[in-house]
Amino acid sequence: MSTQDPSIPSPRPQAGEPGTIAVTVGEGVAQATYRPELKAKTPKLRLSGVCVTYVGRDGHNTEAVRDVSFEIEDRPGVGEIVVFLGPSGCGKSTILKAIAGLMPPTKGTVHVDGELVKGVGRDRGMVFQAYTSFGWLTVRENVEYGLRLRGVAAKEREERANKYLKAVGLADFATRYPKDLSGGMKQRVALARTLINQPRLVLMDEPFGALDPQTRWGMQGLLLDIARTEDNTTIFITHDVSEAVYLADTVYVLSARPARILHRVNVPQFGSREIAIKSSSEFRAVERQLLDLLYAPS
Repeated sequence: MSTQDPSIPSPRPQAGEPGTIAVTVGEGVAQATYRPELKAKTPKLRLSGVCVTYVGRDGHNTEAVRDVSFEIEDRPGVGEIVVFLGPSGCGKSTILKAIAGLMPPTKGTVHVDGELVKGVGRDRGMVFQAYTSFGWLTVRENVEYGLRLRGVAAKEREERANKYLKAVGLADFATRYPKDLSGGMKQRVALARTLINQPRLVLMDEPFGALDPQTRWGMQGLLLDIARTEDNTTIFITHDVSEAVYLADTVYVLSARPARILHRVNVPQFGSREIAIKSSSEFRAVERQLLDLLYAPS
């Protein structure tokens, strides 16, 4: 990586949080803040010494995650987006699966609201890159499917489905079928189907990676809007630095496989999250700093 531009402020350790970097880009860009008096006693999510090793297709053990530990505080009334940024194949998705309860750690523990994760649960909802709609169900029926399995009354299912279809901009497509939808619209359905269950954690595994740039930007903006109105935390996986800067309140920079946390970065709050911010000097400065951290010699 080239030497950092001297016009860009260097990352600074955040007082009291060793290893945390507060990115600063000059006046007019506020640091993310929260009210400490609202901080809950029990973290919303805690990973302690998580290691994951599994048997690969070649029959050999593959170490995917090594000694990952972090906490996400419970900030009542605050929608937060935490991004895991790392090179392709580094183990980001494996960390997400461990949180979801889909892949138990070989070593270490995962706790959600103080409870040990032993498998999947309604407190965690996951959105994958691949579209997972049921083709024989309408859009509304897809969104309310989880509620139906839980025995929620039809009227309540419909009301809640309509609420989240409106939130993702698909109210007019409630009676359509997945075959009638574009890729971006199918991802909106997947997001609504996750949100309707009101999970504490929304886990998103590169959900926009297969979308064209324009649709991807639209989905990023939609996610930001929803994250600010829903009382949950979104954990978002990406290898796209621009996407990480645009979406995140906090970024965890990961190493190449096996995944380890190299840095925790507090992303500043830009004055606007309009798409035009991506071409601003402030945004570009944060991108360059993250790139320097991502590709610095370990």
